[in-house]
Amino acid sequence: MGLTGTVLAIDAGNSKTDVALVATDGRVLGRARGGGFQPPVVGTARAVDILTPLIASARAQAGLTGDAPVAHLSAFLANADLPIEVTRLTAEITSRGWADTTTVGNDTFALLRTGLPDDGEQLGVAVVCGAGINCVGLGRGGATARFPAIGRISGDWGGGSFLADEALWHAARAEDGRGAPSDLARALPAHFGLTTMLELIEALHLHRIPDARRHELSPLLFEIAAGGDAVARSLVARQAEEVAVMATVALQRLDLLAEPTPVILGGSVLAARHPLLHDRLTQLLAEHAPKAVPHVITAPPVLGAALDALDRIVPAPPQGAYERLRSEWT
Repeated sequence: MGLTGTVLAIDAGNSKTDVALVATDGRVLGRARGGGFQPPVVGTARAVDILTPLIASARAQAGLTGDAPVAHLSAFLANADLPIEVTRLTAEITSRGWADTTTVGNDTFALLRTGLPDDGEQLGVAVVCGAGINCVGLGRGGATARFPAIGRISGDWGGGSFLADEALWHAARAEDGRGAPSDLARALPAHFGLTTMLELIEALHLHRIPDARRHELSPLLFEIAAGGDAVARSLVARQAEEVAVMATVALQRLDLLAEPTPVILGGSVLAARHPLLHDRLTQLLAEHAPKAVPHVITAPPVLGAALDALDRIVPAPPQGAYERLRSEWT
């Protein structure tokens, strides 16, 4: 048997990975942060390898020596989108012997758990809109709602990276006459110290501007939209529609449309609470899912992973454990 008084929580995203070692009374004993988690790029085993030094660091902070497993590990991971991916990642992580028991799920479930109450039946839907977009839900009797969420081939639209590319597309066409006029044609190149979209296109194509900097254009899109630009506003409105339809469909699948149900909203795009996006989204939810109760969550998803780990230990955590754990991230 392992260290029965401790659990491990992992939130691994495309750009960063957070690990927390948590006592079953809710105290955070150690934390570590590392790089992105990308099994499709490096393979399952190498992706899981990045967790090893992070777990070791968290254990060292807590003064844990040796390699005795903790009671439970809850890992919520980007790129755990399809059942076969979850199965492979679960097998790989379990094989490392870090915990007596292991739970693996898509990282959007960590956002959902963060926004749900700690007592009673956990019912709700979460939509994350950060670099990408995804939606999950929990219903009665263990029912779940999921989308493949692997890009345009699975019907997805939106997220910060997608919006940046859409902004570039519309700005290019605004400048060369194929599209409607837009301030994006001026603002996007100006952000990089350039004058025209043609200059920006060349700089991106020849990698004088790294592809990684494209994400900087998503906040700029919202800024231009707030200034009244019709093209930018149309993209923001479309993003609101996509978030609303994902949440509504998930609620419908779980038979929760007719009762008050939390809709947890997170990720950098939604957490910023851009008025045009947030107001349109809440309006659409009121029209199509009037019982939905939206909540924007800004706490890190590793909190949701830690809460999930506490949910799964036997015996149940002592009184006050959840409150103490949540206070660590407020």
